[in-house]
Amino acid sequence: MISKRKAGATQNLLMFVLFIAPALILFSVFVVAPVFQGAFYSLFNWKGAGPLNRDNFAGVENFTRLFADKYFKTALWNNMKVIIFSLIFQLPAAFIFALLIGRGKSRGSVLFRSLYFFPYILTEIIAGVIWKFIYNPQFGLMTQLATFFADAKTEIALLADPSTAFNAIFVVLFWKYIGFHMILYIAGLQNVPSELEDAAVIDGANRLQVIWNVIIPSMKNVISISIFLSVTGAFNVFDVVWAMGQGGPVHSTETLVTYLYNFGYKRFAFGYGSAVAIVIFLLCLAFNFLYQRFIVGEEN
Repeated sequence: MISKRKAGATQNLLMFVLFIAPALILFSVFVVAPVFQGAFYSLFNWKGAGPLNRDNFAGVENFTRLFADKYFKTALWNNMKVIIFSLIFQLPAAFIFALLIGRGKSRGSVLFRSLYFFPYILTEIIAGVIWKFIYNPQFGLMTQLATFFADAKTEIALLADPSTAFNAIFVVLFWKYIGFHMILYIAGLQNVPSELEDAAVIDGANRLQVIWNVIIPSMKNVISISIFLSVTGAFNVFDVVWAMGQGGPVHSTETLVTYLYNFGYKRFAFGYGSAVAIVIFLLCLAFNFLYQRFIVGEEN
């Protein structure tokens, strides 16, 4: 009897290993190994050619130079601004839109869902190019509107001014991703029992109280997922920024990834670029740890 149990346990273990081995191998080759390889490269002043030896060993020099660079600080702050603006403006707006049109079954509701979600279907490069035309100071929509109301040629060059360029880019990010988060919230609304809302109304709760005390707690899992995707996505903003100005003017719209590309790979400073990549990885890892510890752990 015991031998049969051992044989069954061995068979189950063998099946487990056979099923998990392909995924584990792929994950190790394409995720784990590049992280360690990038960490190794970050310790050298390597230009992409030649050996890695004592002559080009830099230790932590790339990291010290990185944190002393004002453009890196600008890029880091821009990523933080995307996170802050997303949490304060984008996600609440997406939630409000979901409440307004999420439960309607009329043609109008379906139309608005499609309109809000359509920008997310576009690739980031296409979205960036479209808005670059809108912001064009010669013939863009902003200039045309300003000229119409001012009765004189008025050029609006938002992307050419370092004080307004990144705010203009955030408008694009807001427009691009609000539909995605709205769809997440609409899906979450479908799982909120109507009986709970009816009971709250019978107890005398108004609409705002129902939203705050019934709907939001019932959608806690969906909201936490939306926050997670928003923050991790903010650390990887690249395509839209690159399409609209490649980090300019005067590096005022640099993000961590555009900074990596501009100051690392375009200049063939692969060791320095690897140091930037490791910092991005550690930031994402730290956020994921905090998310798992304080949000997922609390829910469990």
